[in-house]
Amino acid sequence: MAGPCLLLAALAFSQVAPKRVTQPRRDRYAGLHYPKDPRQFRGWRHHGDSIPVWDVHPALPKDVFTFARLRYPYRRGLRWQADYPEAELHLSWRLHQLTSMQVNPYPVIVDLKVEQLREHPFLFISEPSNMNLSDEQARVLGDYMRNGGFILIDDFWGGDEWRIFEPTLKRIWPHSDPVELQHDHSLFHCVFDLKEPPQVHSNVYWSHIRKGTPNTTSNEIRPDAAVPIFRALYDTRGRMIMLICLNNDLGDGWEQEAFDPDYFREVSEKHAFPLGINIVFYALTH
Repeated sequence: MAGPCLLLAALAFSQVAPKRVTQPRRDRYAGLHYPKDPRQFRGWRHHGDSIPVWDVHPALPKDVFTFARLRYPYRRGLRWQADYPEAELHLSWRLHQLTSMQVNPYPVIVDLKVEQLREHPFLFISEPSNMNLSDEQARVLGDYMRNGGFILIDDFWGGDEWRIFEPTLKRIWPHSDPVELQHDHSLFHCVFDLKEPPQVHSNVYWSHIRKGTPNTTSNEIRPDAAVPIFRALYDTRGRMIMLICLNNDLGDGWEQEAFDPDYFREVSEKHAFPLGINIVFYALTH
């Protein structure tokens, strides 16, 4: 279990369930403004302005965990934005609410620029099969990890998307291959003791399964997407520098906690937030 610096608060998830049910709506991805406070974002299916702002310790105003999302060059769809901004707003709020960590209430978007990356030791990348990096940009990400940064890769499914991402991964980190984590790895037990490696499905997939209606989430119903796979990259000192969550959508589990009370209880509360908190704790302490 984690030390006292990250013990869970007495307040249980069941006591802080979302106050409302919000139905998602479709919207366009282009032409959007990304304000400094993601609560002010005005785009698709957005309800993050209900997340409170909290104070950080005045003596250490910069000694906080900040959720940083990478804005990467893409092949199609601007999918670096997947689950923005609720995913980072909700995870940051739960970290602040349920742990003793100092957490920045303002998540950030960072570009592939050294001066931005060096400010953020934790970096989130969504839907990596859409990444379209130059050799120089791949080198910048590799240097970021070599110099102490940690990258969380989330939200892609099946062998096809892995095969698309794998050459990019090799260009980012040509020094070693990823290692598949087994359930006894301490990442799955360091704060929450997870009984099995979690799989977080999107709210759309979950809703179709629950209602028995035809499933439109083609990526999540592939036969080779049925089992969650966690792969990690390590540097020469044995430090985990990247965690790849294949056949998982943690971002949706964070983003859509208010989609439906049952989705919150069965997906967000049981799987998405516990694993997210474990990952943050592990990355910051190893």
